[in-house]
Amino acid sequence: MRDVSTYQWWKSSYSANSSNCINVATVGDGTLRLRESDDPDVVLATSTASLRALIRAAKAGWLPTGGEW
Repeated sequence: MRDVSTYQWWKSSYSANSSNCINVATVGDGTLRLRESDDPDVVLATSTASLRALIRAAKAGWLPTGGEW
């Protein structure tokens, strides 16, 4: 895996300058890398389709909340 410091990370404009932000980087193979700003060395790899499905499920209220996982 590539060194995470070489990725070009993007942060949502909703995050402003606060912590607890999700950063996203695109990779040449078409996948995405995700990390949380408070723990930037932990990086997840995913596809755009999987991330899109997760976001849709969260917006629709289909995900458990309050530690129900």
